[in-house]
Amino acid sequence: MNTPTQSGERTAHLNTAGTGRMPDAVHAVLARATALEDRYGPAALRGSPPGAPHRRVHARLADLLGVPAGRTVLATGAAQAFEAFTRTTVLRPSDRIWTTPHEGVANLHALHALRERTRCRLEVVPLRPDGDLDLEWMRTHLDEDVALVSVVHLSAACGTVNPVEEIGRLLAPHRAQYTLDASHSVGLLPVDARRIGCRLLTADGWRFLRGPQDIGFAYLAPHPHDDPPGAPATGPVPPPAPAPAPALAAVLALGTALAHHARAARSPQPDLLPLLRAAVHHTPGMELLAAGGRQAGVLAFRHAEIPSAALRRGLARRGVVLAKTVAHEHPLHPAGRVAAPALCASVHHDNTPGDIDRLRRALAEVLLEERHAGAVTARAAAGPTAVPAAVPAPVPAGPGPQPFPYRTARPARRRGHLTLHRTN
Repeated sequence: MNTPTQSGERTAHLNTAGTGRMPDAVHAVLARATALEDRYGPAALRGSPPGAPHRRVHARLADLLGVPAGRTVLATGAAQAFEAFTRTTVLRPSDRIWTTPHEGVANLHALHALRERTRCRLEVVPLRPDGDLDLEWMRTHLDEDVALVSVVHLSAACGTVNPVEEIGRLLAPHRAQYTLDASHSVGLLPVDARRIGCRLLTADGWRFLRGPQDIGFAYLAPHPHDDPPGAPATGPVPPPAPAPAPALAAVLALGTALAHHARAARSPQPDLLPLLRAAVHHTPGMELLAAGGRQAGVLAFRHAEIPSAALRRGLARRGVVLAKTVAHEHPLHPAGRVAAPALCASVHHDNTPGDIDRLRRALAEVLLEERHAGAVTARAAAGPTAVPAAVPAPVPAGPGPQPFPYRTARPARRRGHLTLHRTN
C-alpha cells in the first residue's frame, strides 16, 4: 500500500527486494480472506470446485516462468523449497557441489547440510576482477563429478545479474543438476525457466511480485526418469520432499498479485536504477558496492564515516525506507566480508523519479544532521576551551585518545560460520 508519512507525503519505499509494497487490491484480498478464515475456518476459502484457487495460481505461475502447467509447487518461501529439494538429493562422497559468492545464507545452510550428509565437496565458483562469475573457470573445472550447481539469478548483495542462460548451456551436456534462486529477479526481470535450462527454480512471492509474506514457489523441470519421453506433465508435481505449505489466504493474495504483475508488465517501465546510482554517487562520502557487467534493481552502498544504521534511521524519519545488509547474509561475497554494514536500496515499477529525488534530498539532510551531532559530541568531550587566568593551564603528559566525531557501530557478535572449500 502507499503509506503516507506524518506530513502526508507518500512513503518512498526503496526496499522491494526485501519486502514489496502490496498493491491495494492484493492487500484487500489478503485482509478479506484472513478475516473469513479466522471466522469460518479454512473451508470458507476453498472455493468451488475444490482446489480452484491453487489451480489459478499455478496457471499464472506457468505463464510467468514460461513453463508447462503442472510443474510448479507452493511453499512458505524459496528457501524452504530449496531445502526440501536438497534434503532428498542423493550424492556420492566423490561428487562436488558448486555454489557462488552470491548465495544467501539460507541456501548455504541447506548446501552445508547436504555436504555433511553425503560427505561430498562444496566448492565456490570464483569471481573475476570485474565482479562477474568466472565462466572460464567453470568450463575448465567442469566434469562428471560436479553433481549440483546452485546459482543466484540476481544478487541481493549488490544487484549483479548473473548469466544464467549461458550457465545453463554450459551445464546441459553434463550430469550436474542446475538450481536457480530467482527470489530477487522474478517480477523484476523476464524469467524463462526453460530457456535457462535449470532443474529447479525457486522464488519468493513477497519481493518484486509484491504478494503477501510467507509464500513462495518452485518450478521443478521434468527429469529423464520422471515421465516417458514426449509425455506431457499430468497434474501438479509434488515437491521432492515435504515443504511447509502456505496459508490459503496467502495463496489467494498471491494469485491477485500475479494478475496485477501481468497487467503492469504489458506496459514498458522506466529503469530507475541509473537515477538511483547517480543520486548515491553524487552524495559526498558514499561508496557504491556495485559489481559485475550488469546490475538490475538493487544498489548497495555505505558511507565512509557514518554508520549505515544511523543513516537508515535518519532516512526513515524522512519517509524513505530501505534495507541494511550485514555480513552474515552473504558471507561469501566480497561486500559481505567487510565488517561495516551497508545500505541496500531497490527500485521497482511502483517507484517514481520523485522517490529517487526524495532519497537524494534526505541523504543530504541526514549527513548534515549527523555531522552536526558529531561536532557537538566532540566539543562536549573536549571540555571548555578557555582556562581562567588565575589557574595555570595543565601541561599535557602526551597525546591521548581523541574523541571520534561520529557514532561507531557495535562490534558484531560472533556467529556460526560455514567452512567451504574455495578453489582458486
